[in-house]
Amino acid sequence: MEMEPSNQKSLERVVSQRALQMGTSFPCQICALGFLCGICLASLFMAALTSFGTFGFGGLSFASFSTGISVSDSNSKIIDMVTSGDCDAKPKEIKTMMHSERSIDSKVDKGVRLLNSVWGGALLNKSLNRKGQFSRSTKLGGPNVPNAPHLENCKLIEDVNKRLDKLVENEGSPQWTIWKGMLTNYPFSTANEQLRYPKHQPISESANPPWVVGSDEENYPITRKVQRDIWVHQHPMNCSDPSVKFLVADWERIPGFGIGAQIAGMCGLLAIAINEKRVLVTNYYNRADHDGCKGPSRSSWSCYFFPETSQKCRNRAFELMRDKEAWEKGIITGKDNYTSKEIWTGRVPRVWGNPWSYLQPTTEVNGSLVAYHRKMDRRWWRAQAVRYLMRFQTEYTCYLLNIARHQAFGWEAAKMVLETPIEVFPENVREKPKSSDIEEYVWSNHKPWNPRPLLSMHVRMGDKACEMKVVEFEEYMRLADRIRRRFPHLSSIWLSTEMQDVIDKTRLYPHWKFYYTNVTRQVGNMTMATYEASLGRETSTNYPLVNFLMASEADFFIGALGSTWCFLIDGMRNTGGKVMAGYLSVNKDRFW
Repeated sequence: MEMEPSNQKSLERVVSQRALQMGTSFPCQICALGFLCGICLASLFMAALTSFGTFGFGGLSFASFSTGISVSDSNSKIIDMVTSGDCDAKPKEIKTMMHSERSIDSKVDKGVRLLNSVWGGALLNKSLNRKGQFSRSTKLGGPNVPNAPHLENCKLIEDVNKRLDKLVENEGSPQWTIWKGMLTNYPFSTANEQLRYPKHQPISESANPPWVVGSDEENYPITRKVQRDIWVHQHPMNCSDPSVKFLVADWERIPGFGIGAQIAGMCGLLAIAINEKRVLVTNYYNRADHDGCKGPSRSSWSCYFFPETSQKCRNRAFELMRDKEAWEKGIITGKDNYTSKEIWTGRVPRVWGNPWSYLQPTTEVNGSLVAYHRKMDRRWWRAQAVRYLMRFQTEYTCYLLNIARHQAFGWEAAKMVLETPIEVFPENVREKPKSSDIEEYVWSNHKPWNPRPLLSMHVRMGDKACEMKVVEFEEYMRLADRIRRRFPHLSSIWLSTEMQDVIDKTRLYPHWKFYYTNVTRQVGNMTMATYEASLGRETSTNYPLVNFLMASEADFFIGALGSTWCFLIDGMRNTGGKVMAGYLSVNKDRFW
């Protein structure tokens, strides 16, 4: 489908006007000339470009791959030079590699390519303002650039969540209401403030944890109550009260332990803390010990997700760690106070009764729904614990997800936006109308766009064969085809795997569109520890967490319950409104 000529002229006019606005200084002239030449060179290359792309950031790159649309198979490399609003700023180099098996009509895709490039440059420069619009420093029109439906305003979201994750001073309760997201920022008059938040009252039963979505039937039993109670337990009003006890623990660092095992271990420690009425405080997290995690968040879980307790409680716990008497009296304990059995297979908290006894049977293994197994209590508890530990993403994690979505879905999002006659680049560079309240406070709460429906698939192989039955990729795809027979509009798969052989086999399925992170993968047999070491700490942490979060939000999921990683993804989905999506597993957990 071709773009209207007027739209193309509009794009060119915006480029020209932006260039004229750059000033007359020599450095700015050089900057403008280089930028415009880059656009021209990119245009010349477009006939050879294709739909499979990678985008690098902090050791991460992402790919989308569409098969079977054309016979061409070309590889090309493009270097985009994206600068900030200052002409004297040093350009950032973004390596982009495009692969595809479809031809591209440059006439049709010229505007799409340009808009996608502008979004990418603005994303790297973090040029979104607090209303989700592009700032004036953004090339080609600044705030007049159409909004990117697949990107989130990470800074604004983090600010809102920080307020929701702390006790109100002198009131002893968080600002939870039945109002959602940005609506809690709606400017009230003093007279109407009571409508939003009942002052001087403890958390009411109607004030649900804002990180739980979906109806009660779409989550594990009593998920909202459990999440509320865990938060209250972890956020005492007075951390210095002598009655408040602590459990301080580093994240597991045993060689060979993956991220999934580390999270599962911390879920066990959270269970111990609740059973012993202690506040869990996590300490050193080796996977966050890299340059991507800045300042106090380095070497901390708080680089990726909100901390498990308040900073006041963390400070108090670290203070008690230096007090010998506090250890002797049991006011503070550490991981060494508990056996491995207590941590990994210890008693699940019973303060909520036995809600696992009535889990809905929505998991299928070998063609049958699993209505009962021996570890239903642990499955329920780990789901609650991982949901709490990952309840809010940091700005850094949100940014990683933005990069992933832009590389995977940016082209499609740009095409969709420019095919909408209401949302095109304007005829001349003018300010957009001021956003309305419903745009700013209501519609902003919607999740970022991605192709729907989306199936997530985690294929675990390699050294996992020593722990579970390993199944070939063909079996995963057989299950995918089963879902598609029921939901024929499903055609997209977010694929996560450490095996290059699996990626190579995607070409055998031309009726599916695959998206996946573009990292070096295993060829042949290699231990996970060796593989992760070859990637480096930052990459080996960032890309799995991106895959994990994308899987937890997908419409459908296929995995292997024998894998701890898949087990935890399943837990996030079952406390995130995805219970009724079901779960097709190629095997069952080895402990069931």
